[in-house]
Amino acid sequence: MARILPKSGSPFVIFSVVFFFIAVAVAGKPNSFSRSLSQKKIGLKKEKLSHFRLYWHDIISGPNPTGVIVVGPPSNTSVTGFGLTRMIDNPLTMGPKMSSKLVGRAQGFYASAAQQELGLLMAMNFAFIEGKYNGSTITILGRNPVFSTVREMPVIGGSGLFRFARGYVQAKTHTLDLKTGDATVEYNVFVMHY
Repeated sequence: MARILPKSGSPFVIFSVVFFFIAVAVAGKPNSFSRSLSQKKIGLKKEKLSHFRLYWHDIISGPNPTGVIVVGPPSNTSVTGFGLTRMIDNPLTMGPKMSSKLVGRAQGFYASAAQQELGLLMAMNFAFIEGKYNGSTITILGRNPVFSTVREMPVIGGSGLFRFARGYVQAKTHTLDLKTGDATVEYNVFVMHY
């Protein structure tokens, strides 16, 4: 009977053959923690652009404020309140009056992030409670220089009908009570989603 492997090199040859098959097997498999998906198979249809006009009511006065300070500014702070952080659960309505139809809540926080002007870091979800968008959210994260006429912030994502959302919002102050600090802000949301 003929020998297939020479006696002198057999451990090296066997190791090489085994290593080759392991390398082929590993290289042929996708990563165990990721895989490519078809958009259609997970229910993503054609991407569309939607526009929403909402009114954001920041009520920081009275017995039931919708925005509360969670971190106060240090005592040596600037006139802008640099460092102040406020948690919010603000109503989103269809019109500028609080009596307008409630369509959602703006939940998150804003913080005074500028020393020379009133500039806020905004991080919030627009959580919808009305119509086909009930249970869906749009996530906004960005800089809000409060005294600019129109402020633009990015939409960085969402959930529900806004999965894979991207876009921007434009905020424009509708009313501001300088005594109480309460404000109503018009938000125009331009969002790409499936």
